[in-house]
Amino acid sequence: MAKTFSEIEDLIKKDEKLIDIWGRKDAYFETKYEQSVLRVLSDYGIGASENTTAKGKILGSGYEVYIMAFFIGLYARKKLPLSDENKKLGQPINKWGNLDSKKFRKAYSGLRSYLFIALVAMTEIDWIAVDKGDVKVESAASALVTTMEEYANYGFSVMEEKLKDDPAYFFSNRAFLDIFLQLTDKHRVAEENDDIPEEL
Repeated sequence: MAKTFSEIEDLIKKDEKLIDIWGRKDAYFETKYEQSVLRVLSDYGIGASENTTAKGKILGSGYEVYIMAFFIGLYARKKLPLSDENKKLGQPINKWGNLDSKKFRKAYSGLRSYLFIALVAMTEIDWIAVDKGDVKVESAASALVTTMEEYANYGFSVMEEKLKDDPAYFFSNRAFLDIFLQLTDKHRVAEENDDIPEEL
């Protein structure tokens, strides 16, 4: 029999950290991006086999694409709610980047901490109410995941458009760097323009 939300809350240890509860969760993405983005750029859904590296994928696991999509959304400062057509990524957040990759990348578990910090900063939660116990820790962790999903969803839409315009776009060593530089430059220019006093 499935547990109710309050029963799940009771299973959380009182001294457990929010980051740990968040880390056990799995993220969702819109199913339309599985074929158009995830499987194009990564080994998502293929499984660990010797053939995957020969297929020219630039990223390993699907969560690597998800992380890039999240940061595109974050740096663009744009979120998109998920449609009803979505599915789980299939790996809890606390497993993302915790192993060395077959593509010669070292484990990057510290990146999960940066994701978490960004989510805490960008999610509207009354943290004092969480600390007092007025807002359940499980609810706060779920809100963080929702924020992550919405930023990633926007990022997936950008990636899909880039691939439609140029199927080889992300196969450049600078593709993601160029996107992030463009996004951060736009915000820098906008902030500089905000500082210019209006003419009288």
